[in-house]
Amino acid sequence: MLKDEGSRVKRARAKKTGTAPSRKPVKAGTKTAKRAPRGAPEPGRTLVIVESPSKARTLGKILGKGYDIQSSVGHIRDLPKSRLAIDVDNGFEPEYILVRGKGAVVRNLKERASVSGRVLIASDPDREGEAIAWHLSETLGVDPGSPCRVRMYEITPKGVKEAFEQVSTVDMKKVEAQQARRVLDRLVGYKLSPLLWDKIKRGLSAGRVQSAALKMICDRQGLIDSFVPREYWQVTVAAAAEGGREYSLRVDRLDGKSLVKDGRTLLIKDESSAAVIEEEVRSNEVRVVSFTQKEGTRKSLPPFKTSTLQQEASRRLSFAPRRTMFTAQGLYEGVPIPGRGTTGLITYMRTDSLRVSAEAAGQAREYIKTAFGKGYLPPSAQVHEGKGRSQDAHEAIRPTDVTLTPDLVREHLTPDQYRLYDLVWRRFVASQMNPARIARSTVEAESGRVGMRQSGACVVFDGWGALCPLDMKDEVIEPAREGELLEVKGITREQRFTKPPSRFTDAGLIKALEEEGIGRPSTYATIVQTLYDRKYVVRDEDKRLAPTPLGRIVDAFLEAHFPGIVDLAFTAGMENELDEIEDNGRLWRDVVRDFWTGFSAALEKAAAEAEKVAPPPPEPIGEDCPLCGSPLVIKSGRFGDFIGCSGFSDPEKKCRYTRPILKTTGVACPKCGEGEVVRRKGKKGKPFYGCSRYPECDYVSFTPPGEGRGSGGGPSGVATDDEEGSDR
Repeated sequence: MLKDEGSRVKRARAKKTGTAPSRKPVKAGTKTAKRAPRGAPEPGRTLVIVESPSKARTLGKILGKGYDIQSSVGHIRDLPKSRLAIDVDNGFEPEYILVRGKGAVVRNLKERASVSGRVLIASDPDREGEAIAWHLSETLGVDPGSPCRVRMYEITPKGVKEAFEQVSTVDMKKVEAQQARRVLDRLVGYKLSPLLWDKIKRGLSAGRVQSAALKMICDRQGLIDSFVPREYWQVTVAAAAEGGREYSLRVDRLDGKSLVKDGRTLLIKDESSAAVIEEEVRSNEVRVVSFTQKEGTRKSLPPFKTSTLQQEASRRLSFAPRRTMFTAQGLYEGVPIPGRGTTGLITYMRTDSLRVSAEAAGQAREYIKTAFGKGYLPPSAQVHEGKGRSQDAHEAIRPTDVTLTPDLVREHLTPDQYRLYDLVWRRFVASQMNPARIARSTVEAESGRVGMRQSGACVVFDGWGALCPLDMKDEVIEPAREGELLEVKGITREQRFTKPPSRFTDAGLIKALEEEGIGRPSTYATIVQTLYDRKYVVRDEDKRLAPTPLGRIVDAFLEAHFPGIVDLAFTAGMENELDEIEDNGRLWRDVVRDFWTGFSAALEKAAAEAEKVAPPPPEPIGEDCPLCGSPLVIKSGRFGDFIGCSGFSDPEKKCRYTRPILKTTGVACPKCGEGEVVRRKGKKGKPFYGCSRYPECDYVSFTPPGEGRGSGGGPSGVATDDEEGSDR
């Protein structure tokens, strides 16, 4: 009572002096009412819920008054991280709980929903977004079968208007397909990962798609390791004709038979064979057999879909897939543009469709006509056909407004945003331009028993190449007359060796996964990052993916005991079954049950029969301990990997020096643009994200870069697989 009385006195004094606002005293013994959230709800307005705060801000500026725009900040419900939470004996029923830390968000949404005239859920238009919409409807008491679902494919005034004119119901087939994927990944991750911990070492993980991708990388490395180089020789004849015309002719025939294998490797096996060929050329006249010149066309490339955007951003910009998706998310959700407000610059970036609207194609054609002239404009809009099992619900990734050229908006974008937007904008406009015309020339010559040729190509008309690189070397070959004699200026013999297949780049792995039908557009970025985070792969000096000793051990164990998990055809088949749930209404529990029957039997057998595998020795990091001078190595502990001193096990040193490993995210710092966002831990162990250039840059965030959906995790928080949208 005295404490309460004293508080009232203090408030009275503050009110008298004007240092605090007036408010009614709270009765003693009662709970203090929680402060209303910023922007208290206004009765009667339409509540619109999106999953991203930045998306909410952009939408709020477009919709204006009459709408209450709120963010769920990703998933509000998910499977708990501490246990399996799948009732395998009761139809694989998942146990969803409120995501940790989302209590205040949910209370705010419930309060606003209770006074709103209408509730609309505008999460992203894909499986993961549909699942978010369903969880929100369940939590807020909104009937998912009622008109409550808004799907926006571009966040522009026009795109938003169209979306709100086509309000529909939650697509339960999409929800069930996502739920099936979620349950499957949970079963694999939470059942298989502990087995890996027991048989190999702690901290490992496995997953349906992750492990199949690891197998592809390990199999490629196996081909490299077993490759035996074969010697061959290349003979090149430098020759000239009247008028100073010069030719560089490669020997490719002997006695009328081709010496070329696989389009590149010459069957001149040793130096003595090359010497015989050289002598034949020196002993005979070199005569032109033919000269041909043909003009062909190269059709424009299609606009981007998710996989090709990641591939091209990797090739052209050296962006990791996660960096690409984070940057694209920002361009989709909107950036402030003077005179336009916050504007989404690209359409939805998780798509495997190549379709574009007639209006967008028309806008591109108008720009091409104005900027390049009629010679670059086809008679009608270009249509690019997709291959495989593409979904046509979304358009391709394109600029929302072609007139917003990269140079026009450059000063309003981060360096990463500008480079990626420039890539998207150019690719889309180029997709509506005339083909490039290429002139291809070939001169063939003979000398005794030896045949030789030179081929080249040059651009006659650049067409779409005016905006995008044609990736070809202009090589003009001077015309030659049939029967014309050439003067030999020199003969070069060059020893070469066949080369093994190359390791995958990030782009190459994504392309291979797509060709095999493994994963979905929303999963590719996460797959690559997970393999890297688990230290199953590293990037070599050429930035290609090489399996680590640990990665090869895990792959060998899985292939020995769980061949279905790493089998590419099996994994692709599972993706088709998930599509069957969404497209044809197949029961998701049946899909999960069919998988579980074989998987659980393999689990029991491996737990009983599989022998323990010695993990690779600790990996040195190339630094010495500052305390004792022993090499520092990467160690594993209860709470994950860390850097420790190898002298710990030395009976004389017993050095206990340790330091955390800064986990990179592959995302450039949004504040300075120079550093990289890394994961750190605070004094109380709570993770946060900051710039690698700290203290020069003080950027800090308590959510992963671009996070808007949330994700699951494996035992003790170990991520287990490639859930849709978890790259955000």
